[in-house]
Amino acid sequence: MKTQIESAREGIVTPQMTAVAERESLSAEYICEQVAAGTIVIPWNHKRKPKAVGIGKGLATKVNASIGTSSDIVDYDAEIRKAKAAETAGADTLMELSVGGDLNRVRQDVIAAVDLPVGNVPLYQAFCEAARKYGNPNKLDEEMLFDIIEQQCADGMAFMAVHCGINLYTIERLRKQGYRYGGLVSKGGVSMVAWMMANGKENPLYEKFDRVVDILKKYDTVLSLGNGLRAGAIHDSHDRAMVQELLINCELSELGRDMGCQMLVEGPGHMPLDEIETNIKLQKRMSGDAPYYMLGPISSDVAPGYDHISAAIGSAQSSRFGADLICYITPAEHLALPNEQDVVDGVKAAKVAAYIGDMNKYPEKGRERDKQMSKARRDLDWQKQFDLALFPEDAKAIRASRVPEDEQTCTMCGDFCASRGAGELFKNDLCGDKI
Repeated sequence: MKTQIESAREGIVTPQMTAVAERESLSAEYICEQVAAGTIVIPWNHKRKPKAVGIGKGLATKVNASIGTSSDIVDYDAEIRKAKAAETAGADTLMELSVGGDLNRVRQDVIAAVDLPVGNVPLYQAFCEAARKYGNPNKLDEEMLFDIIEQQCADGMAFMAVHCGINLYTIERLRKQGYRYGGLVSKGGVSMVAWMMANGKENPLYEKFDRVVDILKKYDTVLSLGNGLRAGAIHDSHDRAMVQELLINCELSELGRDMGCQMLVEGPGHMPLDEIETNIKLQKRMSGDAPYYMLGPISSDVAPGYDHISAAIGSAQSSRFGADLICYITPAEHLALPNEQDVVDGVKAAKVAAYIGDMNKYPEKGRERDKQMSKARRDLDWQKQFDLALFPEDAKAIRASRVPEDEQTCTMCGDFCASRGAGELFKNDLCGDKI
């Protein structure tokens, strides 16, 4: 079966392209053209057929939620609840990143529980299985790694973060710069670096990149080029190791696209605000405008418990300057395995950030909703305010918990409601859409 990009290159508009076009209020021809060019991807899998979600040029910024067990907490039912909570809260995609318990079971259960495109990181299971089988993850056999990638695609993975951009040269850059302030923070990245150093071998995912592509092409799974050497501290942002991996991933995105595989490039996790625009411009230029998947970024290192806010600030900037998919951060980041409420809070913070970014990325079409909300507030039209809100049920619940004496106002101002007072003063001067 053809991949989305192979179909698009033949001028075939697939049902998935049509669904994306309808959701984005764009023409199917535009979606087809951009898929063919590799500037839009549609995470998919012939085996599962998830909800069609478009990621890329000219589209609304999407939000990914990540869940999964750890070696300390294995609760299969909790992961299902988190998956469903993420979908209900508005996540566009989901990553299942378990490293504890029966990894096949949790992956298959999560896939069955939601309609969203589900992704993962195959290195997690590969190194877990090697540790269980051999007592040492560094004894991972290359064939086991490729078998696991195939197995996970067959289960229905719509996109897969594969750490192809780490090679011996990038590790040398890390050594020569004197390591890092924040160290290495990617579980998959650290595991692959450890394997390479222990075995004195090149990364097989880099060395045999064409084999990775061939497997994912078979299922039309998007290959998301993992950011294994991403900065885990803002003072490491754009060091030589990080930039070298980005350069390699951009090269590989072009190669994979030419081979007929849908390609994403993954971006860093910690970055000061003044570097975000440059980072995205660099990625877009070097990759031929491949869709960019940003982990936030977290914009400060001193907000544990509130990293979802630090990340939302970075995410709004990322979206504004051209990132296409944002991975949420939860309040539990750097502290604990996220629970269900953490997942909900993380998704909603990221959705607000993506919306704010899109308002500025697409100003010609992205601000009408805000204008209508402003008028509804001016006119004390509470139902319209709820209708326009990103999270109407949350807004209703807060208002209902503190009911005002005058239903027109709220308990913030009560008798001193500015909107009501000003409305009386200027009731004959309303200019509606002329404002």
